[in-house]
Amino acid sequence: MIWDRLLRNLHLVTLAEPGGGWGMVRDAAIAIRDGQIAWLGPAAELPHQNARHTTDLQEAWVTPGLIDCHTHLIFAGSRVEEFERRLEGVSYAEIAARGGGIMATVRATRDASLETLVETGRERLRNLMREGVTTVEIKSGYGLETATELRMLRAARELGRELPVSVITTFLALHALPPEFADDRRAYVELVAGEMLERALAEGLVDMVDAFLEGIAFTAEEVGRLFRAARGQGLPLRLHADQLEDGDGAALAASFGALSADHLEYTSEAGVRAMAEAGTVAVLLPGAFYTLRETRRPPVDCFRRLGVPMAVATDANPGSSPLLSPLTALNMACILFGLRPVEAVRGMTVNAARALGLASDRGSLETGKRADLAVWRIAHPAELCCWLGADPLELLFIEGEPVVPPARRLVPSRPAPLRPSLRPASRAARRPPRGR
Repeated sequence: MIWDRLLRNLHLVTLAEPGGGWGMVRDAAIAIRDGQIAWLGPAAELPHQNARHTTDLQEAWVTPGLIDCHTHLIFAGSRVEEFERRLEGVSYAEIAARGGGIMATVRATRDASLETLVETGRERLRNLMREGVTTVEIKSGYGLETATELRMLRAARELGRELPVSVITTFLALHALPPEFADDRRAYVELVAGEMLERALAEGLVDMVDAFLEGIAFTAEEVGRLFRAARGQGLPLRLHADQLEDGDGAALAASFGALSADHLEYTSEAGVRAMAEAGTVAVLLPGAFYTLRETRRPPVDCFRRLGVPMAVATDANPGSSPLLSPLTALNMACILFGLRPVEAVRGMTVNAARALGLASDRGSLETGKRADLAVWRIAHPAELCCWLGADPLELLFIEGEPVVPPARRLVPSRPAPLRPSLRPASRAARRPPRGR
């Protein structure tokens, strides 16, 4: 049988070693067929077989494509003023109590069209791809009403159709309590767990369900109501847990068999033990830790000791983690949380795939897995965690097809149009009029 593509003259980082190492193979080759890895290993052991396309990667390093397993890429508006207020000493909780935070983005997102959400989300996602991302999770949660939550999920699905990256959608309507339900929390939880979730499922918009368990958000009882409904529909679960206080969120996530618990700065050893027993992945989000200037780190040593897999993600969002650089997230995970480079890179590949329930077909380079590859111009894979702003990505392969990294363009929110007197004339406007 003929291979579709053969990649030669490269160095592999398979991340497939059971002991958690790099799995480096120098002077290697990869064969691809039907979008999957058909063979990989030392070039000297390459079987004699024809390929339709052969590519010389000129001694580049090849890793699995990065997986950003926790993002909030779909939103409208800007919260830059909150950035300034936090620098003046106002806390995240205080900003939220004054109507800012998540609710500020909710107001802007409710006013945004599907086209606007797709346009701005597209540019953010292109930035993630520019640094090696081939799979991304995107949450709803800035609508807090049925129409806008569905519109956000439709926008995420549209991005998955427009761009070659694989998009996983997460229903996060239990993100904050909308003001119209301020006097009836129970009614909002019932709406989310009932009609809202059912409509999202009916349109095929939901891959998994998440919630925000925190003193400023929702209680364990409220989250449990949603999780039982989601589990009854066979949906995988995840949880924002223990970010600002120890609310036993990690243990709750584990009790429901959640794929992951995310943030975890205040998680106790009992919570870590529960995660270890349940196989729940710890998703570390150093961008939020950095932006909010937190001082309590997640219990990384305890995760290591008890064998809880650690994933790393950008948590890209307009308020607490305005981060569109996966490689910066890797650096932060090392510098701020004490991860070793190999742990950080595994956190955005192998363990990120586990956090999304995708470990069987991506996250490491192994025969039979998707040929989602990132090609880097580096001297050692640890450089992915070391340099800031180095722009080392050379090429992506997504399901075996080459993808040139898109040009970097930061569009955190849709800008206001220029005043007519300042708007540059279009090329068509500069041409002489035709006919009359």
